Formats: sequence, structure tokens, C-alpha cells
Amino acid sequence: MKINKKTILKIAKLSKIKLKENEIEEFANNLSSILDWVEQLNETDTDNIEPLNNVSSSKLPLREDKTVSNNSSNQVLNNAPEKVEEYFIVPKVVE
Repeated sequence: MKINKKTILKIAKLSKIKLKENEIEEFANNLSSILDWVEQLNETDTDNIEPLNNVSSSKLPLREDKTVSNNSSNQVLNNAPEKVEEYFIVPKVVE
């Protein structure tokens, strides 16, 4: 599936992402490649394949959860054109 410049600009606008002119073509090519790959997956015959819920049959050891202090939310929110407290304000895109 070929993604054009207009589609990339619309996605960027809805996502509140600023793209440089030289990035638009790169994003279009990357997104087109991803969608082509998904189309290939959709064509794969999986009728006689058992569902898989884990790629490894062995049990992997679990690690203990640890709390990590991270102040990157302020950096992310600095890119928001509109925000309220710690939340992005975005236009409604689904009707």
C-alpha cells in the first residue's frame, strides 16, 4: 500500500508531530513498508495452525518490579501545543 505525502501530513497533524520536509518521504516509505508487510500477514493461511500465546515453551524467570524515578513527563509535555496539568489536549479524531 503506497502512502502519499498528504496522508503523512494528516497523520502528523492528528498526532501533533512536527515533521521536517526531508522526513515526510522517509515516513511515507516506512509506513508503506509496514502496511505491505501487514498485507502479507493477512494473506498467510493459518487455518490448521494452533494458536500461540507464548513464543517460548520454556518458562522464563521473572524479575522483581522496581520503581524508577523519571521526570521525562515534563519534557514530553513541553512539546504539547495544548495541555491541562499533565494531560495533552487533542482534537477528537474518532466519531
